[in-house]
Amino acid sequence: MKAALVGEDGAVLHRARRATDREGGPDAVVDGLLDFAADLRAHGAEHLGAPALAAGVAVPGTVDEANGTALYSANLGWRDVPLRALLTERLGMPVALGHDVRTGGLAEGRAGAGRGTGRFLFVALGTGIAGAIGLAGGVEAGANGFAGEIGHIVVRPGGRPCPCGQTGCLERYASAAAVGTAWAAASGRADADAADCARAVAAGDPDAARVWTEAVDALADGLVTALTLLDPGTLIVGGGLAEAGDVLFRPLAAAIERRITFQGAPVLVPAALGDGAGCLGAALLARDLLRHIPQTTEVRT
Repeated sequence: MKAALVGEDGAVLHRARRATDREGGPDAVVDGLLDFAADLRAHGAEHLGAPALAAGVAVPGTVDEANGTALYSANLGWRDVPLRALLTERLGMPVALGHDVRTGGLAEGRAGAGRGTGRFLFVALGTGIAGAIGLAGGVEAGANGFAGEIGHIVVRPGGRPCPCGQTGCLERYASAAAVGTAWAAASGRADADAADCARAVAAGDPDAARVWTEAVDALADGLVTALTLLDPGTLIVGGGLAEAGDVLFRPLAAAIERRITFQGAPVLVPAALGDGAGCLGAALLARDLLRHIPQTTEVRT
């Protein structure tokens, strides 16, 4: 878990990390999150002169942001966790709950690569793939909290099975996890990962280039589908796989260009905020809760 105390000007005043107790089960994860948030609030009160006035929390999975419920997270084992209510009771302050990638997209839109761009699509390439649809300083959640789930666009019908129940989903071919699995098989190294594959591509390894090209082609197929539906002016790509830099962005830009016919080509840019985007986005959610409350002191979220 990552956390931060953020001032009203957006400056990060304190950062903290704590292990997630997944082995202890879903309830242990919730308890650990509540303890972490309470400790962070106490740190602000003791070391920064005042406690936070609001909290923002970003979690993976399916999130009902309006009702403050973590509906489902396979990674954490959660179903219908009333996280906002639990945190509000524990902290005694307003709490906002958001989806981790949409929250990161909110930060990129207001303070990162999407700032001043208008309509954008933020795509995070990590263990899975998810996106955030940005417009007018906000991020679209959708009617049921599924907006931006680009990783489950089917790009290879009848292909690899996905835990979501479909086959051929984008994230089964182009996520960092998928690239790592494919490169481990191709290289014969069980411990190989996507970063290893990117380095091998840069070094001219033909087997790595084949694995990488298959992933980039699948990614371009999924992205062009999203671009056709959403027509963003800017396409922001982040997450672990994006750390490959030009090894990813050059072939991806070319692959998108080959597929575009009538669609407008967006500006393709890397994310600017790195792994701090989620914390900053959560702070922005907290700030939004307070936007109608007169403030006489510095706000820390």
